[in-house]
Formats: sequence, C-alpha cells, structure tokens
Amino acid sequence: MRSLTRALVRALSLLLLVASLVASSGCMVRNFTLKPYRINIQQGNFLEEDDVDQVQTGMTRSQVRFLLGTPMVEDLFNSDRWDYIYYLKIGRSQQVYTRHFIVFFEGDQAVRVEKDLGNTQENDEGEIIESREG
Repeated sequence: MRSLTRALVRALSLLLLVASLVASSGCMVRNFTLKPYRINIQQGNFLEEDDVDQVQTGMTRSQVRFLLGTPMVEDLFNSDRWDYIYYLKIGRSQQVYTRHFIVFFEGDQAVRVEKDLGNTQENDEGEIIESREG
C-alpha cells in the first residue's frame, strides 16, 4: 500500500510538472522578455501655477518662502538667488518633464522673477501634461 501511495504521488507530481510546462509554453510570445517595473522619478519643488503667479517683486524672502516653500537650490555663493527646480521622469518611457523658477533678491526684497515652465503644463485636474518636446 505504501509503495502504491509513493508511486501515485510521484506520478501526480510528474503530471503536474508536465501540465505546467505545457500550459506555460502556450503563453510564450516570440521575442517576449519580462522587464522590471520602473517607478516615476520625481524630484524638486512642484509649484502650482497659481502660487507662481502670486510672486511679485517687492515681496520679502519670508513671504516667498511661505508661498512657494523652501527652494530646491539656495546658492551658497549667491544668497540673493533662489532656484525652484522640478524634474519628473515617467517610468520606463523617455519622457522627462522639467520646470525652473528663479527668484532674485536684493537685501530682503524680491527684485526679479524668472519662470521657465520647461516642457510641462498642467491640465484642469493638476496633472502634468506635455506641452512641447524636451
């Protein structure tokens, strides 16, 4: 009885192995390779368009920081320039979205604002959409 059980288990194991090989071979596609999932890489300060539009010359550093947050780059050699940089790479694709916003100060007052939306734009839901090639 014991040898019959072992033979049955061995036969079922072999049958299961053959069945799984046959089933998986039917799913194979020519030149199909599995690729790992790649997450979106998002770095920097994502600034809402409304917040950026509110920055004006004459604002103090604390007002700008309250409105936009801490700048991504605060130059050690030029403390009168704050750079807000945003970078987004979408997963496996080659799409890269960038934004660059610069505030120049003299003393404690903002004197100039430069805005480069790069190749990004927002839709009505606040999601990034491509506006030009980057």
